[in-house]
Amino acid sequence: MERVASVIVDVPAMQTNQPYSYLIPVPLAHTVTLGMRVVVPFGRGNRLIQGFVVGFSEIDRQDETYTHLKMIQTVLDLKPVLNQELISLSGWLAHQAYAFQITVLQAMLPSMFRAKYKKFLRSIDEINDPEIKQMFAGRDFIEYDETKFTPEQVSKLTKLQREGSLEFYYEVNNQAKAKTKLGIKPLLDFEQLEEARSGLTKAAHKQSVLLSFLQTLKSGQVVAKDRVLAEYELSEAVITTGAKKGWLAKVPMEVYRDPMAHHAIEPSQPLTLQPHQQAALNAINAAAGEAQTFLLEGVTGSGKTEVYLQAMQHTLAQGRSALMLVPEIALTPQMMIRVRSRFGRQVAVLHSGLSIGERYDEWRRIERGEAKVVVGARSAVFAPLDNIGLIIMDEEHETTYKQDENPRYHARDVAMWRSQYYQAPLVLGSATPSLETRARAQKGVYQLLMMPERINNQIMPTVQVVDMREEIKKGPESTFSEPLLDALKDRLVKGEQSVLMLNRRGFSSFMMCRDCGHVLQCPNCDIGLTLHMDTHSMKCHYCGHEEGIPKVCPNCQSTAIRYYGTGTQKVEQELHALLPEARILRMDLDTTRKKGAHEKMLTAFGAHEADILLGTQMIAKGLDFPLVTLVGVLNADTGLGLPDFHAAERTFQLLTQVAGRAGRADLPGEVYVQTYNPDHYAIQLAKAHDYEHFYQQEMQLRHLAKYPPYYFTIKLQGSDLDERIAAQNMSQIGRWLKKRLPADTIFLGPTPRSIARIKQRYYYQIVIKYRHQNQLDQVLNELLERAQNAGHNAFQLSIDREPVSFM
Repeated sequence: MERVASVIVDVPAMQTNQPYSYLIPVPLAHTVTLGMRVVVPFGRGNRLIQGFVVGFSEIDRQDETYTHLKMIQTVLDLKPVLNQELISLSGWLAHQAYAFQITVLQAMLPSMFRAKYKKFLRSIDEINDPEIKQMFAGRDFIEYDETKFTPEQVSKLTKLQREGSLEFYYEVNNQAKAKTKLGIKPLLDFEQLEEARSGLTKAAHKQSVLLSFLQTLKSGQVVAKDRVLAEYELSEAVITTGAKKGWLAKVPMEVYRDPMAHHAIEPSQPLTLQPHQQAALNAINAAAGEAQTFLLEGVTGSGKTEVYLQAMQHTLAQGRSALMLVPEIALTPQMMIRVRSRFGRQVAVLHSGLSIGERYDEWRRIERGEAKVVVGARSAVFAPLDNIGLIIMDEEHETTYKQDENPRYHARDVAMWRSQYYQAPLVLGSATPSLETRARAQKGVYQLLMMPERINNQIMPTVQVVDMREEIKKGPESTFSEPLLDALKDRLVKGEQSVLMLNRRGFSSFMMCRDCGHVLQCPNCDIGLTLHMDTHSMKCHYCGHEEGIPKVCPNCQSTAIRYYGTGTQKVEQELHALLPEARILRMDLDTTRKKGAHEKMLTAFGAHEADILLGTQMIAKGLDFPLVTLVGVLNADTGLGLPDFHAAERTFQLLTQVAGRAGRADLPGEVYVQTYNPDHYAIQLAKAHDYEHFYQQEMQLRHLAKYPPYYFTIKLQGSDLDERIAAQNMSQIGRWLKKRLPADTIFLGPTPRSIARIKQRYYYQIVIKYRHQNQLDQVLNELLERAQNAGHNAFQLSIDREPVSFM
C-alpha cells in the first residue's frame, strides 16, 4: 500500500474546491505531515502550484487509479503551518461563508505564507524564428511576463508551444522568511578556551575578555554579536580575531521583530473589583472547561477590561491560552499595552497595522507556544493557539468584525466554533450589544452578565442635544453650534481636553456647480469625488481614482464651483480659525495611513500635546484619557438616513460609545450632540444612556418589518461590466431561487445597489429573508457553481450570509 496525501490546491474555483490525491515521494515519506504547504503539479500542463495537506489515505499499487496519480514535488515548510483544528475549521467556514476552502486557508495565515508564482518559457527544441531566438540569447529559459510582449510576439510563442518547441512552467516562491542577524557561538570547551588564554600576551586584554565570555556559554549556544560588542566593549576586530583563531564561529541567528519594542511598559497588578465586576468574573471563571457564551453588558467606563484581564489570568493559571479580539487597529495599541503590562512577553499582537515581517514573527511565537495570550483585530480569530481556555470579543457589536470580501466570515461565528472545539468560555463584551446578541441573551442562549454602573461611582456624562435647525436661524452657517463652541473655549481655559467626532473624511463631501448643479463624479463609480486639500486633488473613496481640482465646471464651463458638505480637513481649518490657540490633532484614514500613526497620535494626545482630538468613527470607542471632559458629535444624523435597517441601531451605538469617552476619571464629562433630527428615538435614548428602552423599541420595529433577529438574511450580489446583463442575470437568479426555496421565503429585489457602479462594474442585489434553512445552502452552492461557469470577466456573483450592510 502507498501513502497518499489529500491536498487543497491554490486554485480558487468551484471545480477545484476539493482535496486532490498526490503520491508522496520516498525521500519525503517521513517529512510530509498534516497542515504542511507543498508544491504540486496541477492540470494538463502540470504547472507547479502551492497546496495544503489536509489528510492522508492509502492506495494499492494494483489499483488502476494509482498510475494516474501525480506526485508531490517538494515541501515549502519543515513543519506544519496548520493544525488539525484549523484544517477542520477551514472546511466548516468554507461551507458557512460560501467560499473556497483554499481562500479560507489563506485568510488564516499571514500574507507571507501566500505563494508567489513566476512563469517561465523553456526552449525544448530548435527555434527557427530569429526574433524569438534572440529573446532566448542562448539561454534554455526566460521569465515570461505577458505585459512585456507584443500581441505578435505572443502569437508566435503560442504557435511554438503548440508545435512542441517551447513549454511554459511555473516556479513557486516561498515568501515566509525569518529575520536573522549575526551571532557568535563557541567552538571550544572550557579547558580549551583556558589553554588559548594562557598563550595570550599581556597586551591582548580584549581577547582575554572575549575568551572569558565564551567560557560562560554552553556548547552550541548562540549569542547576538551586537550584544557582546556593547556589553563587553569589544571591537569587531576582536571578534574576527577569535573566529580566525578557531575560538568561535560567526553564525546567523533568528530574531523576532517585536511590534511593541519601542514601548516602555511598566508591569501592572490586578485591581480591586467592584461588586458587579466580581460577579461577572466569578461567572466566567466558573465556566472554565465549558463552551459557555456570555454577554458582558456594561456601560462605558464600567471596568470591562479589568474583568477580561483577571479572567485571562485565571485561564493562564490553569495552563491554557487566551484569545482577545478588539474591533479597530486604533484600539489595539492601547489594549495591547494594558495586556502586555499584566502578562509581559507571553502576549502577542496580530492586526493589519503590523509590517509583514512583524506579523509573521508574532504568528510564529504563537505557533511555537512562546505566546499564550493573543490580542488582535478580526483576523486574529485564526491565531494558531493551542489549548484555548478563554475567548474574549470586546465591542462585539462592531461591524469591523465582519469581513466584506471572500471569505465573508464574522469573527463571532469563528470564535464560537473555536469555543466549542476547545470547550472554552466565550465572552462577548459591549455597552451597546447588537440586537441579535442581546436577543440570544434574552432567550437564555447566552448568559447575560450586567455591569450597569461606572467604577468608583463615576457619574455618566451629561448629554446636550443641540437642534441645528435653530442654530442656522441665529446667523451664518457653521459646523459648530454656539453651545459647543462655548464648551470648547471653557475646556481650553481649564486645561482640559476635548474629543470631536465627524462621520466623514476629506475636506468636503462633494463639489457642485451653482449654475448648472453638476456634481463632479468618479468616471468609474456612481459617486461624487471628495476634495482633499492636503494633496490638492479630487479622490474617489471606492476605486481610488484621483484627478486635479477643476477651476471651471466640466458641464457648463462656469467658474461658480462651490464645496458642499463637511469633512475632517474642513472642520480642522474652521477650528483653527475659531480657536487659534488650540492645539488640534486630526485622526482619520488620511492621517493614519503610515505604520504606527494611530499609536503616535494617541500617545501624543495622552501626553496632553494637543487640546482637541478631531476624528472619524475610529475615535469613538475604547479610548481612555483622564483629561477628556468634553465630547462633541458634529453630525449625528449622517447614519440615520442610510437605506439599511441597521441605521438607527448603528447611530445609537456610535453616539453611546463616543459619549463614553468623556468623564472617565475624576472630572465630570459633558457631551454635545449636534443634529437636525433632535426628536429621533435613537438620539433621545442615546442622550439618556438608555440601551434597554432602545432595545425594546428597535425589536418591535424589526418584528414588524421581518428583519433580524426575527429572520435570517442573505444578500446575493451580482455584477457585470454591462448593466443590462447584470440586471437580467439577477432577475433570472431571483426566478430560479423562488422555484427551489419554500413559499414562506421573502425576496427583496433584484434592485441596483445604493452605489450602483464601482470600478466600471454595475451591481444588483437580492436580499433573502428566511426563518428555516430548508436546503438553502445546497441551493445556493448549486447557484454559485452555475454562476462561476459564466467566466472570470463576465457576470460575477457573491453570497453574503447575515450581511452587516445592505448598501
